[in-house]
Amino acid sequence: MLQNIGIPGLLLIAVVVLVLFGRGKVSSLMGEVGKGINAFKRGVKEETEELENKTAQDAVDVTPPKKDKV
Repeated sequence: MLQNIGIPGLLLIAVVVLVLFGRGKVSSLMGEVGKGINAFKRGVKEETEELENKTAQDAVDVTPPKKDKV
């Protein structure tokens, strides 16, 4: 059923939401959604950087020392 919703259906839903909740409430809700998305992206980025830093610190140099040829 939801697969058959086209552009006119989405516009009708948007108009109904605007009428029911008002422009101010919808815009504040979208602002909160945007803040949530930004916080999620920031958290994922920080975790990725932390994981990369941890693996870089844990890396060990395993190359054998050079021997002098005399």
